[in-house]
This record gives sequence, structure tokens and C-alpha cells, in this order.
Amino acid sequence: MTDTTDDLSHFLKDVHWLLDILQNIDVGLVVLDAKFHVALWNQFMQNHSGKAPEHVLGCSLFSIFPELSEDWFRRKAEPVFVLQSATFTTWEQRPHLFRFPHYRPITGSAGHMYQNTTIIPLLDTHGEVEHICLIVYDVTDTAMNKLAQINAHNRLQDLSRVDHLTSLYNRGHWEHCLAQEYKRFDRYQIPCTLVLFDIDHFKVVNDTYGHTVGDEVIRCVSKCLRAQLRETDIAGRYGGEEFGVILTNTSNKGALEFAERLRHSVAAQLITTSTTDVNITISLGVQQLNDNINSTQQWIEGADKALYYCKEHGRNRSHVNEP
Repeated sequence: MTDTTDDLSHFLKDVHWLLDILQNIDVGLVVLDAKFHVALWNQFMQNHSGKAPEHVLGCSLFSIFPELSEDWFRRKAEPVFVLQSATFTTWEQRPHLFRFPHYRPITGSAGHMYQNTTIIPLLDTHGEVEHICLIVYDVTDTAMNKLAQINAHNRLQDLSRVDHLTSLYNRGHWEHCLAQEYKRFDRYQIPCTLVLFDIDHFKVVNDTYGHTVGDEVIRCVSKCLRAQLRETDIAGRYGGEEFGVILTNTSNKGALEFAERLRHSVAAQLITTSTTDVNITISLGVQQLNDNINSTQQWIEGADKALYYCKEHGRNRSHVNEP
């Protein structure tokens, strides 16, 4: 009798320790029955949801968290019940299962807790799965570090393809975009037009007022250009004072209208120096892509020919290179 009593005492002590561990472990534990009613709700879930066990036990998980997609969760849990195999989700697939706030000082910029989750089957004495256990891991630190690395990589990529003075694409990346649009036209025949332009008498501005004013002139023209662009247009700094714009889904007529708007916008600018005010103008050459153009270089040469025409005829104008 004494041995039986001792065995029972040890068993109850083990159960108590196990329950204590389940309550205080630093992961969320939720046991659900086949109807997705909550049968266990540990301290982690209480602390982060603000919902005490007495308010959730016996309740449907979907009534506790109405924002949780019921269809998605049922599909995720079905193989756990039927196949008796665990399923997983990561924060990269789904940032969180439960939208818990996050308060850690190191990752304070996180708006919510990022979570990995595991759903495991719980077999009864007959080997049947009548309950499943949902395990929720707080992986906010890992997620924020990974996102920071991704953002840093994207910023480096942007720096490698953007001209620092104009905030437009640099020549290398812009020419890559030009090649892509050339291939797109070759396949789909969607109209696309190139505009090349430069700042009139820019060397005189540099020689007269210095490179600081020259840089300000380039920044001013770039600002005017960005104000005229659509989201689908691709602009870049082609050379020192020369710019290129790829106008997608645009004919010669539409490109000439764009060129004239830009030309008038630049002409209306006034750049103030320590000694005087400087007015600037631009000349623009337009070339629509067509079946007679066999390379991006030939496309550029067509727009450059139109630009040269402007320079020969007084500058401060736009011209289309007609076939």
C-alpha cells in the first residue's frame, strides 16, 4: 500500500511539474478539439492576447480571433487530423497567425509579433487524433534581422543603379531598361518612344558660373523631368548634361507633347547665383521605335539625330525623327 501511495505521489508531482512547464514555457500552446474549441490555453497565450483561460476554454478559436481565416486554418489542420502528421507555417509565408503586439526594446520597430507555428496531432489511447496542439513561436528578432538585411540589400541595389546628383537612373541601368523595352516591342509591338535631350549651352554655364551652379542646373532640370513622368516612364542621366526618357505605350505624337511640356517647364525656371539669375533651356529629340530599327543603338541614333536637328535650328525646341 505504501509503494502504491508513493507511486501516486510521484506521478502527481510529475504531472504538476509538467503543467508548470507548459504554463511557463516561452511559446504559445493551444490545444483544440475536432471542432476547434480551445481545451488548453497557456500563460504565453494569455499574456500576449490579454485573454484569460476562463474566457477562452471551450470557445471556438474563430470566435476568439475573428480575423483568423477559418477556411485557411481548417485546410492547414485537416492533414493533422486525417494523416496524423504535423504541419508548419513560417513568418515568411504568413507574418503571424495571431496579431499580438510586440514590446521588446531591441525590435521595438516591429508593429506586431512575427510568428512561426507548428500544428501537431495528439493521439488518444485508441491511436485516434481527437485533439491537435498549436505551438506558436515568437520569431520577431529573427524576422526583423532578416528584413533589415533585405532592406539594406535593396538600398545597395538602388545606389548601384541611381545617379546621386539627379536621383534618376544612371546610364548603365537605364540602358538595361532600354534593351528590355526594345525586346518587349519586338515581341508585343506596343508603341514605345525614346526622348533624348540636353541642356543648351551647358558648357557656357559651367565656365561662367562654376561647377556648383552647373550641378544646380542639372538638379533643376531633373526635378522638372521627374514632375512630368508617369509611373511607367523610365528616365536616366545619359551623360554629363544629357538625359534619356523611355516613354512606354507612347507614339511620336504623345512623346512630342511630353517633350514640349518639359521644355516649357524648364524654360520657366530661374536659378539664382551670387551674382545673377540664370535661365536655362533644353533641346529634345524624339524617336518612336519601329520595325526598321534593328538595335537599341540604332534607336538612340535616331533620337540623337532629331536632337542634332534642334541644335542646328536654334536650340530650345523639340523635333521628331521621322522615317
